[in-house]
Amino acid sequence: MGCLLEIMYLNMYFTSHSIRYVYTATSGIPDFPEFVNLGILDGMQIDYYDSNTKKVVPKQDWMAKAVGSDYWDRETQNSIGREKSFKANIDTAKQRFNQTGGVHVAQMMFGCEWDDETGVTRGFNQQGFDGEDFISFDLKTLTWIAPKPQAVITKNKWDNNKAGNEYWKNYLTQECIDWVKKYVDYEKSSLMRTVPPSVSLLQKTPSSPVTCHATGFYPRRVHVTWKKDGQDHHEDVEMGETLQNDDGTFQTSVHLNVKPEEWKNNKYQCVVQVSGIKEDFIKDLTEDELLSNWGKTNRAGLLVIVAANLLLLLLICTVVFTITQGWNSACIHNHTASLHFSYEPELIHFFFK
Repeated sequence: MGCLLEIMYLNMYFTSHSIRYVYTATSGIPDFPEFVNLGILDGMQIDYYDSNTKKVVPKQDWMAKAVGSDYWDRETQNSIGREKSFKANIDTAKQRFNQTGGVHVAQMMFGCEWDDETGVTRGFNQQGFDGEDFISFDLKTLTWIAPKPQAVITKNKWDNNKAGNEYWKNYLTQECIDWVKKYVDYEKSSLMRTVPPSVSLLQKTPSSPVTCHATGFYPRRVHVTWKKDGQDHHEDVEMGETLQNDDGTFQTSVHLNVKPEEWKNNKYQCVVQVSGIKEDFIKDLTEDELLSNWGKTNRAGLLVIVAANLLLLLLICTVVFTITQGWNSACIHNHTASLHFSYEPELIHFFFK
């Protein structure tokens, strides 16, 4: 099973803010939580629940201070209810798709985005099963879109629920946006902080691409380029994704695929620019700077970085970020709205019924 929900972080500067919620239920995956519930604000995971721990916990210090202690107990009980409902959703979907065993994933993602420069907003509610769109909410028509015949039953039921659809419209276009604005302003000191990156140049073998790896930076808005003799070099360059580290900072990689004699006979540099930090972080591509599994290099440092990358990719691909290409533009890059959001059991918990 590949990365079904792939939340892309583009390596560019942007001014949008977002709150997103991702609920993921799985079956048939040994030694893995059957349900994960998390919230993300502007690319930062701010709380987390899974079916193994049975407890909602804050993932950012400011989030723990922003709400009362009773919030976490209340939200834990809500998440236990969601867990039961999403497990039932998998059984319902398996029946509709005429399936029995195997690995299955049911997921829901909803939230909103707000551009603080243009004022443009966007709300979304998307749900999927086994990596494909199952049903989504159309804010313009206040109806549900069912790309699969198996979802038509749900669509017909929800289209007739006028009050529920008005509720979603109000939440996605007003309440959610209001909370994005309030929390971005309230937590500006945290959300707008800057942390410089640690930059390394990595290579597996003498013939492998050279990877410029930047990690530990904040915010996620980053621009990474390769330069050749002082000029931007775009040929033979592959951009990687921007991923979140456990501490809330980010990492990304950009790969340069040129022959060793090419970079040895020319001046190649990796330049990392992080939004909010005036300084450019530059690494010259030389044999002394290159970390690799061959030659006189810092192999231990390379292995630590590679292992961290693999662990992050495994976690993201397997649990949280499992969705189709049609959902790639929806994310990302976040649960604060749940502080004041009244969950509707029929609208959220039993989304396949």
